[in-house]
Amino acid sequence: MCPSNQISDKEYEELLQRYEYSFQKGDLVKGIVCTYDSEGAIIDIGAKTNAICPEKEAKLNKDDNIEQILEKDKEYEFLIIKEEDEDGRFTVSYRKVAMAYNWKILEDAKTQDKVVEGTVVQSVKGGVLVDVMGVRGFVPSSHLRSKETDNIVNQTIELKILTMDMAQNNFILSNRKVYTDNLEEIKKDVFGQLEIGAVVKGEVVRIADFGAFIDIGGVDGLLPLSQISWRWVDHPCDILKVGEKIDVEIIGIDLDKQRVSLSLKNLEPDPWIEAKGKITEGAKIKGKITRIKHFGAFVEVYPCVEALLPQAELVQYQNEHGTILDVGDEIDTTILKFNPDDKRISLSVTHNE
Repeated sequence: MCPSNQISDKEYEELLQRYEYSFQKGDLVKGIVCTYDSEGAIIDIGAKTNAICPEKEAKLNKDDNIEQILEKDKEYEFLIIKEEDEDGRFTVSYRKVAMAYNWKILEDAKTQDKVVEGTVVQSVKGGVLVDVMGVRGFVPSSHLRSKETDNIVNQTIELKILTMDMAQNNFILSNRKVYTDNLEEIKKDVFGQLEIGAVVKGEVVRIADFGAFIDIGGVDGLLPLSQISWRWVDHPCDILKVGEKIDVEIIGIDLDKQRVSLSLKNLEPDPWIEAKGKITEGAKIKGKITRIKHFGAFVEVYPCVEALLPQAELVQYQNEHGTILDVGDEIDTTILKFNPDDKRISLSVTHNE
């Protein structure tokens, strides 16, 4: 008879069978989340001891919360990435399994030419890096609608997959392709609904020296520099930024060239009409210099209303007052002629008598 502190051969055999397993590195196993410690999540995979899923092997993104990804008492699939340590514990990865499934979903999306969403995580030379379902991809500048790559970091954009190779970790996408596929059909539909004088909502998608391009529902309209504000604007980026949503008025439609011209300033009162009853010829008005050119200076004599002070008058004023005028300086002026319909003002300085 065996001593009480020993087990029989039969009991020992049953115990071995209970914990019999043949897990090895590379195996896909199912496991239940037991708890968490400073290293990560503790997983029961049916081995002699619980396995560990390190925090970095649980998260798809660094800001993820491990307890939300791997919920306690729930079962998940894991990949064994390291065989038993000296304590008999396996190391497993949830991230690698999830990434493999996500690659398969993305491969299907590429095959079916589906649109996927990605978050722009970084602007790099030649384009931007995006995160799509935890997979890091690259969008070349030539495949971005917006050329302002720094301004779209952290934004979610729609994408189509150009190439992907999991073995080579190659994943290239296009933002522009989303909009160019079936573009003619989209434009035809949008153009059929556009009317001159209509106010529409749009999004700033690109900024150039001469103006900004506004997406008004599938068609990019041009908002010229001169139509941004009644005030002088040096560059569109002084007023607008990529991704900004604005209301604009349609002021021109060219069906043959499929071009739309837009105005932002038309949504504000015309300052020349307001000035009509407040500026009279012969009146002396203190104005502010807004720009200085080789032929003279532009002077704001009423909010958003500028008049040109000829160079000869500017030089004479400076000589009389012993000063050099600069942008922002105020100057006493006299209105010689005022034609609000043509938006013209003849201006002179008020000389010393």
